Amino acid sequence: MVKKQRRQSVGCFACALTENKGCCWFTGGGLVVDGGREFNLLVTISFAIICNFQEPYGNGSHSGELASEEKPVDSRKLAGLILKNALDAKEPHRKYELVQRWLSLDVAVKIQIKTCLLQTLSSLAPDARSTASQVIAKVAGIELPQKQWPELIGSLLSNQQLPAHIKQATLETLGYLCEEVSPDVMEQDQVNKILTAVVQGMNAEEENNDVRLAATRSLYNALGFAQANFNNDMERDFIMRVVCQATLSPEVKIRQAAFECLVSISSTYYEKLPPYIQDIFSITAKAVREDEEPVALQAIEFWSSICDEEIDILEDYGGDFTADSDVPCYNFIKQALPALVPMLLETLLKQEEDQDQDEVAWNLAMAGGTCLGLVARTVGDDIVPLVMPFIEENITKPDWRQREAATYAFGSILEGPSPDKLTPIVNGALNFMLTALTKDANSHVKDTTAWTLGRIFEFLHGSTVEIPIITPANCQQIVTVLLQSMKDAPNVAEKACGALYFLAQGYGDVAASSPLTPFFQEIVQSLLTVTHREDAGESRLRTAAYEALNEVVRCSTDETTPMILQLVPVIMMELHQTLEAQKLSSDEREKQSELQGLLSGCLQVIIQKLGASEPTKYAFLQYADQIMSLFLRVFACRSATVHEEAMLAIGALAYATGPDFAKYMPEFYKYLEMGLQNFEEYQVCAVTVGVVGDLCRALEDKIIPYCDGIMTQLLKDLSSKQLHRSVKPPIFSCFGDIALAIGENFEKYLMYAMPMLQSAAELSAHTSGADDETLDYTNLLRNGILEAYSGIFQGFKNSPKTQLLIPYAPHVLQFLDSIYMEKDMDDVVMKTAIGVLGDLADTLGSNAGSLIQQSVSSKDFLIECLSSDDHLIKESAEWAQMAISRAISV
Repeated sequence: MVKKQRRQSVGCFACALTENKGCCWFTGGGLVVDGGREFNLLVTISFAIICNFQEPYGNGSHSGELASEEKPVDSRKLAGLILKNALDAKEPHRKYELVQRWLSLDVAVKIQIKTCLLQTLSSLAPDARSTASQVIAKVAGIELPQKQWPELIGSLLSNQQLPAHIKQATLETLGYLCEEVSPDVMEQDQVNKILTAVVQGMNAEEENNDVRLAATRSLYNALGFAQANFNNDMERDFIMRVVCQATLSPEVKIRQAAFECLVSISSTYYEKLPPYIQDIFSITAKAVREDEEPVALQAIEFWSSICDEEIDILEDYGGDFTADSDVPCYNFIKQALPALVPMLLETLLKQEEDQDQDEVAWNLAMAGGTCLGLVARTVGDDIVPLVMPFIEENITKPDWRQREAATYAFGSILEGPSPDKLTPIVNGALNFMLTALTKDANSHVKDTTAWTLGRIFEFLHGSTVEIPIITPANCQQIVTVLLQSMKDAPNVAEKACGALYFLAQGYGDVAASSPLTPFFQEIVQSLLTVTHREDAGESRLRTAAYEALNEVVRCSTDETTPMILQLVPVIMMELHQTLEAQKLSSDEREKQSELQGLLSGCLQVIIQKLGASEPTKYAFLQYADQIMSLFLRVFACRSATVHEEAMLAIGALAYATGPDFAKYMPEFYKYLEMGLQNFEEYQVCAVTVGVVGDLCRALEDKIIPYCDGIMTQLLKDLSSKQLHRSVKPPIFSCFGDIALAIGENFEKYLMYAMPMLQSAAELSAHTSGADDETLDYTNLLRNGILEAYSGIFQGFKNSPKTQLLIPYAPHVLQFLDSIYMEKDMDDVVMKTAIGVLGDLADTLGSNAGSLIQQSVSSKDFLIECLSSDDHLIKESAEWAQMAISRAISV
């Protein structure tokens, strides 16, 4: 349930420069229409044919076509686009192939192509110049890391004294180039020269607006290269002065691009901002209040970005800043609060009439409300007294804009301040808001009111909140109002479903009875009715209704079990009906697939709920054959989204049916294999890997007949360059699930699985200098590897074939030593790692005891885990300590 969706400042740099509606012409394959302009059918077909030629560079003819001033502009662009498409793709494996193809190309052909590309920068046709700029950057992205094309930067910088159109194209090229290559590819001297050229192009003295705009947009991409320059006070001052001057340009696009630079600086160089923050506030405040919307939006985005930085710092250090802190928190938001909050509140009154109907809209009011919410998360309680007067003044005004703005302000500040501060205010406002949701004459006000109620239930309702917002006295009124609002316009009804979702979620920890139980049947019936509305396809309404239904079922108590059981044939019938539909249009097929996914997801939740206890599971299993039959028919539809949801549901069904699931395996296996082979929709592959784990736990040794095929495919997946890296950690974990299920029968796979695990372990052990994203992935990979080892050791425990694992024990201990010495594993990895140490000792006994004693860090690691504040880590460590003691004493 998203009321206002935040937009980032710049997406694709190429799109910004060429004013494209979509991405910059290519998305790793098929044709994307440029700037909303349609090529004629003949050109499109020709394009597709040419793109499939075995000579993608046309032996230089494409670059010659692009460079020729005598050719039509569309033809020149098309030639350039073919070249660009031959150099890059979204899919990593495809991109790798294209890079290797270019590097192996005949040197003379490459020189010819590059010469034509540089020549095109002087073309009188802007579209040809822009296309050449992008292709040059793609070539540079391949060659510069290989120490090839060393003369490129010099050639480009020599264009600065030439006519304005060449200068503009050159600056555009430098911007693309900085987007394509990593900062460590260029020497600092080259970086300095690029920044000098870009900043000179931005200067107020530059008379040509096209040059100044290209320079400003280029700086946006060059900022990542400017670390050394921002560390130099004089150079930083100069860059900041030029950027701030550009925010005052008479040209709106230059002002917008300059503010985009400020947004990037706020996140990249937060620690360098103190000397400039006062001036930046003045500039942004003026832009928000007086400038055109595209500029004002970026001015607000600056403060949203500052909030993001300070939230991250406060979460990392909790306000305890020491010499070890990477970045101090300057509390810019807290200092600016008295002036910043009124400025943001003003923006809330600048709504657009159709803001909620158009889901892609992003306007000043939405940006202001989003920023206000981030400010609340940054400063907590301090925001409340600054916002409440605005709410009280506007909430009952005749103008709908004022009522909606007041409600939006209230909803925006509910995450951040403490429940103690907010609960009394919310209790006083709740009745008013429930009345407004049903009685207010304006749809926008009702929409925002429903969204705000959802926020109240999300952040101030649940077992952790001391003073309850929802009481026996008001529960019936709340449910009645929400159910009534589900009959309202789709946008209002969608928010009401979202509010109900969080209302139910707040009772998820209640073991005995829930205040929602008396209304369970009415709620479920109302939500099903919503899913059948003719306009349920608008505003995500049908999806929101099913999400709410799933949460109501998930968080219900045992008292509602008979009613949930009655729901099973209802959802089954609806899924059956989607499978019977014939001769659908492509649009209808898409809607049908979406509905099948929602119904499969709903069945998954019901299966999990009813399968959680023996009596309800027994009652539910009467439907198991029919449900499985439906899922098999769903798979035959071959939709990725539906595949994913149906796979998850089958995992739940396998868990519920246990060993009896074996009867479905002969027919289901082909779809399981299909999912494991689905490299393109890698989420489907990942879910399928998870379902293999569910099957192992359900079937245990009954999975053996299918293990050869499963292990073969998992090993292929790990070897594939096509498969997204996020799927590889769960594959390793799946090895552990299989070994645990089949025990010593895993022997035949050891010679394949163990080398894979060792190679991955070596790659994941050394992470010095890794960024946060890489480290997060590395920890996922480590955990997958450790779970594999754990499952394998546990699977072989008490088996006469335990000796087979002894040769692998030194490497496992070496892996544990290395990740402990790195000091960067997260708590999940720490728990799994200390568990593996225990598994090793428990399974191998005395054979492991001496190895563990020789280990570099096992003793220190154990001591650290035993003293952990995390009770799960401590518990695992205590078990490991006992296992190690037994192994050593034998």
